[in-house]
Amino acid sequence: MATDGPVHGRDSFGTRSALRVGGETYRIHRVGDLAPPGLPHCLRVLLENLLRHEDGRRVGAGQVRALLDWGSPASLATAVDIRPSRVFLHDTNGVPALADLAAMRDAAAGLGRDPAVVNPSVTAELVVDHSVIADFHARPDARERNVELEYARNGERYRFLRWGQSAFDRFAVVPPGRGIMHQLNIERLARVVTAEDGWAFPDLCLGTDSHTTMVNGLGVLGWGIGGIEAEAALLGQPVSMLVPEVVGLRLTGRLAEGATATDLVLTLTELLRRHKVVGKFVEVHGPAVAGMPVADRATIANMSPEFGATCAYFPVDGEVLRYLRFTGRPEAQVALVEAYAKEQGLWHDPASPPRYSETVELDLGDVVPSLAGPRRPQDRVPLDRARASFRSAVAALPDSGGGPAPVTVDGTEHRLDHGSVVIAALTSCTNTANPSVMVAAALLAKNAVDRGLRTRPWVKTSLSLGSRVVTGYFDAAGLTPYLEELGFHLTGYGCMTCIGASGPLVPGVSEAITAHGLGTAAVLSGNRNFDGRINPDVRMNYLASPPLVVAYALAGTMDVDLTAEPLGFDPAGRPVMLADIWPGSREVQQVIDATLDAEMYTRAYADVFAGDRRWRAVDAPVGATFAWQEESTYLRRPPYLDGMAPAPAPAADITGARVLLKLGDSVTTDHISPAGAIPPGSPAGRYLAGLGVARADVNTYASRRGNHEVMARGAFANLRLRNELAGDREGGWTRDFTSGGELRTVYDAAYAYRAAGIPQLVLAGAEYGTGSSRDWAAKGPALLGVRAVLARSFERIHRANLVGMGVLPLEFTDGESAGSLGLTGTETYDVLGLAGLEDDDHPGTVTVRAGQREFTARVRLDTPRERLYYLHGGIMRYVLRDILARTGERADGVLA
Repeated sequence: MATDGPVHGRDSFGTRSALRVGGETYRIHRVGDLAPPGLPHCLRVLLENLLRHEDGRRVGAGQVRALLDWGSPASLATAVDIRPSRVFLHDTNGVPALADLAAMRDAAAGLGRDPAVVNPSVTAELVVDHSVIADFHARPDARERNVELEYARNGERYRFLRWGQSAFDRFAVVPPGRGIMHQLNIERLARVVTAEDGWAFPDLCLGTDSHTTMVNGLGVLGWGIGGIEAEAALLGQPVSMLVPEVVGLRLTGRLAEGATATDLVLTLTELLRRHKVVGKFVEVHGPAVAGMPVADRATIANMSPEFGATCAYFPVDGEVLRYLRFTGRPEAQVALVEAYAKEQGLWHDPASPPRYSETVELDLGDVVPSLAGPRRPQDRVPLDRARASFRSAVAALPDSGGGPAPVTVDGTEHRLDHGSVVIAALTSCTNTANPSVMVAAALLAKNAVDRGLRTRPWVKTSLSLGSRVVTGYFDAAGLTPYLEELGFHLTGYGCMTCIGASGPLVPGVSEAITAHGLGTAAVLSGNRNFDGRINPDVRMNYLASPPLVVAYALAGTMDVDLTAEPLGFDPAGRPVMLADIWPGSREVQQVIDATLDAEMYTRAYADVFAGDRRWRAVDAPVGATFAWQEESTYLRRPPYLDGMAPAPAPAADITGARVLLKLGDSVTTDHISPAGAIPPGSPAGRYLAGLGVARADVNTYASRRGNHEVMARGAFANLRLRNELAGDREGGWTRDFTSGGELRTVYDAAYAYRAAGIPQLVLAGAEYGTGSSRDWAAKGPALLGVRAVLARSFERIHRANLVGMGVLPLEFTDGESAGSLGLTGTETYDVLGLAGLEDDDHPGTVTVRAGQREFTARVRLDTPRERLYYLHGGIMRYVLRDILARTGERADGVLA
């Protein structure tokens, strides 16, 4: 049920107090006197959250005491229940989340209850930024044409979001075309300190996108959660987590000339991934922080998922206040943030760092221009070694024997080869709202045009911005024409290439790549470069700073040393080196100072929730429940509550299971549930074709997440997936042991197992589920019939998503793996010892019998609440049962 205002428990610790700011008095839960000396700033935010909700029932005093005793072994083994002040969503995760809420309303109505008992109890904000595709590029009307296609393809989804706006309380939608959610968060939506009903408390923001962490650069504690967890949080359930370790990241020195914030974050991603910070908080401090702009802090905080941390938090300081003022926040809000942070011990004092679990240090002077690739963000390569690294990567490709291929572009023949750059994209939340790197890219473009250089014709160039403010200062500085001269016309305000919505390559290029087996490259200013993510025809993907993206568009190949060889030649035949056109930091700052002002932010966000004529013209249905259309190919009523009994059955062992896939290390959520274009010949493509969907209208997996039939067929369908059961064949293929080991698509094999009543397992290596917070990476396997995943280790969000869908995460014990145990994946598996899982004295381990082998595995249900979710068959079933119980009735029948 919806509640009004913040919830405040019984306050057995006596922390309620008053804070006077200007002419206003706010009630607060004071943590300054209660917190032990040296408690990290980020944990003070968690402490306040527990104090505010401590009532002896939902949050007990033991959880508070665990934070007061932070650092002891007992404290780090304690689960705490955190409640966000905001839940933050985007459209491709938000649509299925909204569909689940709509299905829960249907279920409540089917049990004779008021559907409105399913209603958000905390503020929810959804930004539509993931649906626009870079179909058109390098032309003045590219953005307008892409937006037209966006509305044509996604009108049905947008009608659904408009329905949600009217049907649910505390649910606001930022329409398409306003920018990327994380830029909107730091530039407009984030409160830092929330004032509500006379109370003041930290703006704790949890979001369905893993890069929600970007807001930590503004002193807001936030991190990514799965869409399933988000639904529970919206409906008043806490997010359960173990008290985290906090790694102190101490930054010293200053960036050398030529190094950028992007180079810094790639260096930190490599450093912290190696340091193993998965599941930990990182808090940034040190003498270098005071002079670091919020935009650079946000760049670092944004890529927390890439180095595995739950978040990378920058405490509030004077730079945060300056940024809030500059972006048009009211002065009263800025004053509240300052007063609250200082009162609560949340203010950053470089001279008095907190105590941390451990400390990692980096001298910014050691950062050098770099890229990361070709398939993981942590694989940083210094620019002067990029060519050698590329050549090694090509040699490792399974079909690297292809040769140069002719391609005709605009009537002229060119030759493509391994390493030809076929995508150069200025894109993503990580970089495209950071003025220092975006102005540097535009100035480099100007200098290149002035020297007579042009982009190579086979390169698809695109400019997809995270904020409209960028357009404002590009125009004010007179830099837009130079970017457009190189083909970097505005393609849209949204994620686009970074999430795989890169659109088709330059005509003829894809055909040449396929015919000659070329390992071509994309260079993008994004945060992820996983196999098969950016474009299905591109085998090698490199992350780079915006100016380097422009540079590689000019060079047209990765097979070049940009530190020693020319980018190209001017009209007189003279070589032009990268150093010749690279803008200096002083020149970049002069442009920023002369063009960027607060009025640009005020204008950009004056009507952020209004939308353009297209959005206002969307015919939105109304009503407490949604009228599902049986013929819809985008929205189907989710099946997760079908057959739900009044109470969960006791936990039971898994017996007679077969392995659906046997996977290696660093399998990403993109491998498990791709987001990009749906191939026509895939199970999902064939399904849509069978429904009469034209090939041009198939769209992406991301856009089809409201249709479980599509997404189940898309599970493990990434074209670059390597399943050991399928031998050398890449993609969504496996062995079906119901038919003697026949090679079939994963979907077809899973369907055969389900028809035969055979449960399924997935075997995996380390870091299973790296990447996005994508709930479909758990929903898809669950619909296929996967009952458990047995891996060496899990990424935080994906493990939680598996639990949320009732899929059991199991972990090999230390030093063991599928390889060390001699598991082939052809065995029949039993998971024994799950009976009694509901008891507190369950050992937390099970016996796994694989053929004739037996071994012990850890049950990764890390908190009592996770165990509860698993026993109920997933979060949605638990939440619906809980809502009905809290509102006076239980589920008395089985849902149809």
